[in-house]
Amino acid sequence: MDKIIVRGGSRLAGDVEVAGSKNAALPILFATLLTDERCVVRNIPDVADVRTTLRLLGDLGAEVEQDGADVAIRARELNSSEASYELVKTMRASFLVLGPLLARVGKARVSQPGGCAIGARPVNLHLHALEQMGAEVELVHGYAEARAGQLRGAHVQLDFPSVGATEHLMMVACLAEGDTEIENAAREPEIVDLAAALSSMGAEIEGAGEAVVRIRGASSLGGMDHRVLPDRIEAGTFLIGGAMTQGDVTVHGARADCLQAVIVKLREAGAEVEELDGAIRVSATRRLDGVDIKTLPYPGFPTDVQAQMMALATVSEGTSVVTETIFENRFMHAVEFMRLGADISLDGHNAVVRGVERLSGAEVMASDLRASVSLILAGLVADNETEILRVYHLDRGYQRIEEKLAKLGANIQRVKGAKG
Repeated sequence: MDKIIVRGGSRLAGDVEVAGSKNAALPILFATLLTDERCVVRNIPDVADVRTTLRLLGDLGAEVEQDGADVAIRARELNSSEASYELVKTMRASFLVLGPLLARVGKARVSQPGGCAIGARPVNLHLHALEQMGAEVELVHGYAEARAGQLRGAHVQLDFPSVGATEHLMMVACLAEGDTEIENAAREPEIVDLAAALSSMGAEIEGAGEAVVRIRGASSLGGMDHRVLPDRIEAGTFLIGGAMTQGDVTVHGARADCLQAVIVKLREAGAEVEELDGAIRVSATRRLDGVDIKTLPYPGFPTDVQAQMMALATVSEGTSVVTETIFENRFMHAVEFMRLGADISLDGHNAVVRGVERLSGAEVMASDLRASVSLILAGLVADNETEILRVYHLDRGYQRIEEKLAKLGANIQRVKGAKG
């Protein structure tokens, strides 16, 4: 098991390029199951979740050819309608394979998903919506088993603007009979990117990125050639890292329109943020001020950047209050920050962070994907050496981030096969 060692005190400066969005790439890759024609998906990140997805598609019978960040997939014939626990246990997004399989072959058996230990994240929203569209769904021994003849369009009111449920419904609705309307739909940029990919396959979709999405079903879809949008969470991570180390970092590929909630808070903290053509530049010349954040569905502050922003708050001037409204267990990194000397008080969904001038290096353990990278950021501003264990979480969503940070001036290295 690898670990990452960070020696603090370095100021991040220079240029960095973000990879394609993992959260956008995964549903688009699963959408290739909706057609028997060739699909090309470009700008996919080289991360563990994508590699698992491509393996799963291959196990189902799809032909997969990869050339760097581009992959060609043709699900000409599917030889299986089951996604086993062994493949889907490491990532929640794998559950999105259920809908396309159901729409394509009329049946699917998919293990209930795993992923980060940040909360229950039940799949009942997905299953109830599929039942409204005519599917028979049963949970049996840890698997969701679904069958359907011709799926039919429906009006679906989501109790919560779930990204996964919205993506699931959009894909299934493309091959359902009639029209589907999703009310209280998620509005994230990844939803818009999936809609663009589906539209290039011939789907009729209106309202992606808004609270109500309408899809007109078709008897079949064609192939696609689609480029995945840049990863806004990776971009936000580098912006926060640049700001909290009092550095000067230009993040190429970052889209300011997708990161306004983060940009607003960085400026409020005292960082200079410049929105460029195809890039964002952040700089800071002093210790930043504490700011309050509250995670919310898009366009609110993203839960996937909460841990990174808490890392910034640990060394900011004054007190910050971090409120997490999306996932119930997403403060596990706070305890690890305390091992580094952070002053944090936890009260349910709120964390009160009193900034200290400097953290102190220690051995810490990553609990999930975003916690992993937040501990690296904390290590950048800690005295001495910080060792982050269980960084396999990190590899699920960040493409060689230690190499990118090293090029920006971080003193960081990965140690292969470390214990812990």
